[in-house]
Amino acid sequence: MATLDSDTIVAVATPPGQGGIGVIRLSGSSARTIGTALTNTQLQPRVALRVKVFEGDVVVDDGLALYFAGPRSFTGEDVVELQVHGSPVVLQKVLQLCCAQGARLARPGEFSERAFLNEKIDLAQAEAIADLIASASQNAARAAVRALSGEFSRRVSSLAKSVERMRVLVEATIDFPEEEEDFLAHYSIPEQLIDLRADLSGLIDKSGQGRRINEGVSIALIGAPNVGKSSLLNRLSGEDTAIVTDIPGTTRDLLKVDLVLADLPVRIVDTAGLRESSDPVEREGVARAQTEAAHADVLVCLIDGTTQNWRKELEGLLKKVGWSAESGIAVLPTVNKGDLLTAEKDDPDFVTISAKTGAGITRWIEALRGQVGLTSEVTEFTARRRHVEALQSAASHLERGQAQLQNLELLAEELRSGHDALGEIVGRTTPDDLLGKIFSEFCIGK
Repeated sequence: MATLDSDTIVAVATPPGQGGIGVIRLSGSSARTIGTALTNTQLQPRVALRVKVFEGDVVVDDGLALYFAGPRSFTGEDVVELQVHGSPVVLQKVLQLCCAQGARLARPGEFSERAFLNEKIDLAQAEAIADLIASASQNAARAAVRALSGEFSRRVSSLAKSVERMRVLVEATIDFPEEEEDFLAHYSIPEQLIDLRADLSGLIDKSGQGRRINEGVSIALIGAPNVGKSSLLNRLSGEDTAIVTDIPGTTRDLLKVDLVLADLPVRIVDTAGLRESSDPVEREGVARAQTEAAHADVLVCLIDGTTQNWRKELEGLLKKVGWSAESGIAVLPTVNKGDLLTAEKDDPDFVTISAKTGAGITRWIEALRGQVGLTSEVTEFTARRRHVEALQSAASHLERGQAQLQNLELLAEELRSGHDALGEIVGRTTPDDLLGKIFSEFCIGK
C-alpha cells in the first residue's frame, strides 16, 4: 500500500483559463501556517474570512480564505483554500508564493489520493469524484454522486464480508476432517454459495450499467453501401457530419461522433459499406469497418427496407464482421427507409426507421438503451471497467469454489481469491502501481 509523505501540497483547484473566481488549495501540516503568512490573518477553522494576499507589503489580490482543520477535512489533513480572482496571472503568482513558503506543487489526483490513504474515502469513491467531474449526462452525474456517497462500495463490502465469513468457517474446519460433512450441512455452505453467486451476479449487472452510463457506449453502424448509415449519423447528430450521396462507397474511412442520446453517452462510428471491391482504398475501409465492429459495444446492422429478406441480409452482415453470440457484442437490427414501406411489411425483431424523415428514431433510441441493459432512466451508481472485471473475477472464484465442496482446502483458497478480487475495488488489496495509475488520471487540484 502506498504511504503518505509529509509535504504540504498546493494546486489550482479550478479549471484553466479566466474566470470570476479561482481557488488555490493547500493540504498538509503547514497549510495553515502558509495561509496565515500570505494573508497576515489568523485563520479560524470552518470560518470564511475576507483577506488580502500579500507579497511582502504588496497586495497581490483579495478574496476569501477557508481553513479546515484535519482530520475534519477532505484529505484528512489541514486544508486551506484561497478564493481569489480567476486570472491565470494571479493564480500562478499565489502558487509561487505558496511554494516560496515551503509547499510543493501537487501531482494529479494527489488530494484525492491523500483522502484515500487517510481513509476518508475508499478507492471506488475516489474514482467517483473523477467520474462526477467528467460526467457527460445528468444520469451519469447523479449516478456518480451515489457512488461517491458510498452506495457501490457498501454493496461490494457487504459481499466481501459474506465471503470472508464463509472463508473463516471453512478454514476453522480444515483441521477437523471428520466433521466436514456436518460442517457443510450445519452452516448451509452450498446454499450460501448459491445465494452469494446470485447477489454477485446482480451486482455485476448493475455495475455493467454503471460502466456504460459512465464511460459511454461504442456503436458501430454497419451495412451494405447506400443503406443510409451516414444519413442516420447525420439525423442523430443533428448536423451534416457525414457526406451523403447516391454513389455507393462514399464512406471510406471511419467517422466518429460523440453524442448523448436520451441521457446515454455514446460514440457512434460510421463505417464503410460492406461489399467486395477492387478499389484498394475501399477495401481498406471495409477492413477498418470489420475491426471497429469487433471492438464495439453495439452493432447497429442497417438494412435497406426494400430488401426482400431482412433476416438473410442481417445474417450476411454479421458473418462479414465475424460476429458471434459469445463475443458479448449486442446487435440492434435496424431497417431504414421505412417511409418507403407498407404497413404489412414488418418484423418485431427489427426496428424500422426513416433516417430521411426521422420517423422511428425515438423508438430506436429506446431499443438501443434496452440492448445495453439500461431499461430504467435511473442508474444506481457509476462503475468502471476494472470494477466489472474484478466482480467477474470474484464470481469465477466462487463458481470454482462451489465445485470444490468436497475439498475444503481448495474451497478456502477460492474464497480467499474471491475476497481479494472484491477488495481491489475499494482499495483494500490494490497494488501500488494500480493506485498510481488511477490517481494519475485525475485532474491536478483534485
